[in-house]
Amino acid sequence: MAIITEEPEEQDPKLSQNKPTKQSKPLKPNSSPSSSTKNPKSHTPNPFTFWFYFTLSVSLVTLLFISISSLSTQDPKSWFLSLPNSLRQHYSKGRTIKVQTRPNQSPIEVFTIEHGPVVSENVVIIHGLGTSSYSFREVVRSLGSKGVHVIAIDLPGNGFSDKSTEEVVEGQNGALGRFWYVYNEIQEKGLFWAFDQIVETGQIPYEEIQARMSKRKIFKPIELGPEEMGRVLGQVIGTMGVTPVHLVLHDSALGLSANWVSENSDLVRSITLIDTASTASGALPLWILDVPVVRDLVLGFSFVYARMLNLCCSKGSGVLDADAQRVLLKGRDGRKAVVSIGKNMNYSFNIAEWGASDGLKAKPMQVLWSAGWSKEWREEGYQVANALPQAAFVTHSGGRWPQEDVAVELAENISRFVSSLPKSVREVEEESIPEHIQKMFDEAQSNGHDHHHHHDGHNDHHHDGHAHVQGTGYTDAYGLGHGWES
Repeated sequence: MAIITEEPEEQDPKLSQNKPTKQSKPLKPNSSPSSSTKNPKSHTPNPFTFWFYFTLSVSLVTLLFISISSLSTQDPKSWFLSLPNSLRQHYSKGRTIKVQTRPNQSPIEVFTIEHGPVVSENVVIIHGLGTSSYSFREVVRSLGSKGVHVIAIDLPGNGFSDKSTEEVVEGQNGALGRFWYVYNEIQEKGLFWAFDQIVETGQIPYEEIQARMSKRKIFKPIELGPEEMGRVLGQVIGTMGVTPVHLVLHDSALGLSANWVSENSDLVRSITLIDTASTASGALPLWILDVPVVRDLVLGFSFVYARMLNLCCSKGSGVLDADAQRVLLKGRDGRKAVVSIGKNMNYSFNIAEWGASDGLKAKPMQVLWSAGWSKEWREEGYQVANALPQAAFVTHSGGRWPQEDVAVELAENISRFVSSLPKSVREVEEESIPEHIQKMFDEAQSNGHDHHHHHDGHNDHHHDGHAHVQGTGYTDAYGLGHGWES
């Protein structure tokens, strides 16, 4: 017991001797005047250092989000100017028509292109999801040269038609919503917009930010279903005054327009189906455009997108054509719109019931089908032909998206089918001349200057059986000027 108590007693002096030595070491720097002058400087904050690191961090974060969100909405004009020359030329040959799918919704602009004599049979081509009128440009050109008046439409969410709608929302949903708002403000106003306000006013523009956050405009991708797409098709055809029409439905276009065709069979002269499956699904696998990493890879590189088309859609698409489709699908929320429209499609669609409906069972039909894509796809073609016994079954040498590689062959088959039918009887409604214009004609006639002006005015008013009101012109979303028509 004594030995245990003696050991700490012997260690206590040693510890006590060591303590002064440890305490004496920090006394040395206190005695030196140089160290006392350095310490206050090291704790002094530098505002320029703070803003440097703040700017650097925000720049890196912004760069990261720009690289990740490369598929986000772009400014229409800058996006258009970045397009290949072939796409810009295609757009310059067409025109846009405003349609409205819902009473309280803002109008949607639909792009159309037409070719051929207006006094002949009217053929309207509707593409499937993921393609556009640009993909059918050679078919349009070839049909027009054969004396057919052909119109190709970009469905909303595709091609040059609107892919998003502007909506007004109130407030932000949580911290993430506020973060995205600040991020969008940085993209719109620049990185130093808040810093400039601080320098000028001496305070953060908090009230301005709150006011803008409380009520703001956002662009939401178009999410139209078959009913809304049918309204779009009906309004475009009605505005252009081309009824009755020979409809050409490609790929998933049948599922998008089948309801409208059934309800408006009197406006349809004939129907041609190009590689349309018995269900509403199309050739393009939409899940590829919905998975985050996969979609960025496919739409980010031309050769990857071209490879995907060769595997699932068309083996004859050239690199330039595939890249043009990729650019149109990638820009201005096109990918999001196509995915949303695909999710709203009616996958319970039954082609046999549709073809046997009262308005369609006696309607002339033609089925154009790929003969060399795959054995399974040939079997699918036979099923479609059996479901539509009134339809003529014709094969072609292209893929499921045949419009690029066998355009002349498709145009020949469509032209032959349309020409084999009796000519359409078009009802032209004579529209009365407005009263103030008629008064001008009467005054001119009384002055002896009537004959030439009245004749020209009457012909202009009833040209093609559809009234056109010429105005001073307008500038579209891409900054291009056009003659105004309504």
